[in-house]
Amino acid sequence: MASATATRDPEDTFCVLDRTGIDALVRVLRARGRTVVGPTARDGAIVLAELESADELPYGWGVELEGGHYRLVRRTDGAAFAHSAGPQSWKNFLLPQRVRQWTADRGPDGGLTVRAERHDPASYAFLGVRPCDLRAIAVQDRVLTGGRHKDDAYRARRTGAFLIAVECTEPGATCFCVSMGTGPSAGPGYDIAMTEVVDDAGHRFLARAGTAEGAEVLDGLPRRAADPATRTTAAEAVEAAAGRMGRTMPPTDLRALLAGTMDAERWNDVAARCLTCGNCTMACPTCFCTTTEDVTDLTGDHAERWSRWDSCYDLDFSQLHGGPVRESGRSRYRQWLTHKLGTWYDQFGSSGCVGCGRCIVWCPVGIDITEEAHALHQEALARGTAPREEPS
Repeated sequence: MASATATRDPEDTFCVLDRTGIDALVRVLRARGRTVVGPTARDGAIVLAELESADELPYGWGVELEGGHYRLVRRTDGAAFAHSAGPQSWKNFLLPQRVRQWTADRGPDGGLTVRAERHDPASYAFLGVRPCDLRAIAVQDRVLTGGRHKDDAYRARRTGAFLIAVECTEPGATCFCVSMGTGPSAGPGYDIAMTEVVDDAGHRFLARAGTAEGAEVLDGLPRRAADPATRTTAAEAVEAAAGRMGRTMPPTDLRALLAGTMDAERWNDVAARCLTCGNCTMACPTCFCTTTEDVTDLTGDHAERWSRWDSCYDLDFSQLHGGPVRESGRSRYRQWLTHKLGTWYDQFGSSGCVGCGRCIVWCPVGIDITEEAHALHQEALARGTAPREEPS
């Protein structure tokens, strides 16, 4: 669902941008009427926000990550994209936390006039989309624009969004995109993909177009032909990143593993630690659950219906007439993990996890999805019920 459907051969579109080229990229996109959103250092984190210029990119900032731990750290090389996923994802813009669906007003005759909310197409340009997040956008596209239950508000924001992916050359301690097949190189779906290179030859970005519009934008920037040394250095940096993932998933069929663990003892262990706060679902770039809430003014003459994010950790999430289906923290964590890694395949044909590690970092007690998957795998091995291991 890229902004232009015509895909070009990346080999024909490689070029090199320097910081002047990145500055021009932001200016050109804004001149085209796009809202440019990208990473910036703010409030002690790398957050996603509207950028007025490339000077707002987090040049010289990196991050220190672990379970339940996040800290900005200064870098000495001035890199702009040498940091891992922050607390937000592009979901915050494509699927905002609250969206009004309709309003109703009572007229003088006592009748009600209901007006559906108009969802005008947005014109976003996302700068700095990690490969894992590029896959996450594709996952949400499948969920929210496919099947019978489409989200028109999401489609209005997503259609025409211009995606500039930045390949990962420095994974964080909680990253495991290689295990999920989502990085560190950029897969399909981008308009422009870049790899940042900082070495003795200078600070530069190897760029390639993935669509006709991406090529058109690159053609309007100050750039130079891609030299062999830059192409080699960029490729080696991405390949090296693949070997430095901070986390892994067990080498097995996760879908089959999770299907056979409904009564595993490990769920009791994680239930003793889980606060059922829902932080993991809020930070996850693919979690999509919403609920509706109705509000009225004090007169009762005006009412609105809003859609807002919800979480399967909420006790009321599975509320039926007799009470919640999943009362215990054990059952709610099990629901989240088995859906994310297992039954998501049954619904949408892929995993719901892209290996970004946000759920690990932003869990206040440091529960680690990869640690839990490994523990479930070891328990299944001990029981003799583990599925066949996947080839490495």
